[in-house]
Amino acid sequence: MSITVYAAKRILTMNPSQPEATHIAVRDGRVLSVGPLAIMAELGEYRLDQRFAENIILPGFVEGHSHALEGAMWRYLYLGYFDRVDPDAVNWPGANSIAAMQQRLREGAALLPVGEPLVAWGFDPVYFEGERLDRLTLDAAVSDRPVIVMHASLHVMTVNTQMLEQSNLDQHAGIEGIMLDADGQPNGELQEMAAMHAVFETLGLNLFEAVSAPSTLQRYGKVARNAGVTTITDLYNPLTDEGIAALQEVTAAEDFPVRLVPAMSALAWTPEQGVERLQRCMELNSDKLHFGLVKMMTDGSIQGYTARMKWPYYHDGHANGIWNAPPEALRKMVQVYHQAGLQLHIHTNGDEAVELMLDAVEEALDIWPRSDPRHTLQHCQVIDHAHLRRTAKLGLCLNMFANHIYYWGDIHRRRTLGFERSRRLEPLASARRLGIPTAVHSDAPVTPLGPLFTAWCAVMRESASGDVLGEHERVTVAEALEMITLGAAYTLRLDHQVGSLEVGKFADMVVLDQDPLEVEPAQLRHIAVLATVLGGKVNADT
Repeated sequence: MSITVYAAKRILTMNPSQPEATHIAVRDGRVLSVGPLAIMAELGEYRLDQRFAENIILPGFVEGHSHALEGAMWRYLYLGYFDRVDPDAVNWPGANSIAAMQQRLREGAALLPVGEPLVAWGFDPVYFEGERLDRLTLDAAVSDRPVIVMHASLHVMTVNTQMLEQSNLDQHAGIEGIMLDADGQPNGELQEMAAMHAVFETLGLNLFEAVSAPSTLQRYGKVARNAGVTTITDLYNPLTDEGIAALQEVTAAEDFPVRLVPAMSALAWTPEQGVERLQRCMELNSDKLHFGLVKMMTDGSIQGYTARMKWPYYHDGHANGIWNAPPEALRKMVQVYHQAGLQLHIHTNGDEAVELMLDAVEEALDIWPRSDPRHTLQHCQVIDHAHLRRTAKLGLCLNMFANHIYYWGDIHRRRTLGFERSRRLEPLASARRLGIPTAVHSDAPVTPLGPLFTAWCAVMRESASGDVLGEHERVTVAEALEMITLGAAYTLRLDHQVGSLEVGKFADMVVLDQDPLEVEPAQLRHIAVLATVLGGKVNADT
């Protein structure tokens, strides 16, 4: 096969033995050599590609926690507080008042056939003072059809009266997750997976299973490519037969621009069924599709008040959150999947959830020792320093939700966490000081997919209002770049294939218009992605 040598103004390799270069040689989709132009003659005949000669090349970004739902949600009405750009580069203004949200619902309903349910997403009640969104507020906007509003966290939805009645949830007061009004009747807010499932079942539409559609995965790949990502996760995939077939079909296409790493939803199967299914899926692994991860969902979200928090719980006195499965069932999941030799990625937002999972993993390791399980705690937004020391001792990884600092930092400071705990929100510097393998992520579609923005959040730690939350937990730009490349690859057990530009690894690259190590740190999020390269093939249609 022929050799192509790409020239760049500067290549930041993430290889500690050779941190930078000016040229990279590719053959058969893999890195053949990295260094100055002079050493490329040793390779024999090659083609010199200089289209990026004035640009900066990095390893393709690795997004270690996002969801293929990013490719599905744009079929529905966007109700987020912040402006957002869709995969086709169309800007959707934020709905920053209840009245604006209601008007957008009316406009969306007017475009649908009579009686067709209206599904919207991205709404975040924590930004609005006063009462939380309920069925009466939705009824005032649209009452002639079912209305479902998914909250930004994806852990809560609010439905109108017609949807409550059609799903018979109006008859189920008192069940955990079905919130009640002052009269003890369901008010339309449904918290966490069990309560929301009844709505999905009634509609015959489960948003979390929308990832089974090839069109969803194709759109997801496009979003990833536009953000400079070459390896991306789908960190909550039920791995249905239909979904597995779609993953194989889409990733087998030559023009699919990313490598995809789905994680099986542990709540979709019994632990024993899950082990069997995932082990069979691993036999299907290819260069662009990698099975092997298990995603456990413990608690909910802090801003949605469904995360499990230790004393003193929520700063504003709100009741503690709820578990997505009983703690003993969660412990059993850890034991069964760990014993089977599989890798766990565990959603832990609140510090009580972190503690439960540290206890469970420690117990599993005591019974079935493993040298490199690489289990990863995800989000862990208010993990405390005692937890961090245990994490290091147990050899676990962390993947922290750095974008959270910007989007919900102000809310956490004032309402959910207070002053001291908001200083340690996503304690990245502390994790790195302890030598814990650490990544950062977007959790798209919860927040927009964009590793450079995520890196900026880790470096600057600024909320949307400009408040700095925890200056002592800031990391350097170089550290942030490592967390969105090699660090994230390590948490996926793929650091031998992606995350740095070294001989033998996949030739996956991102091309930038500015050098992230030369611009002011505050400008990191404004660097433009010009192209991605997957296995040596350029994808420039960003």
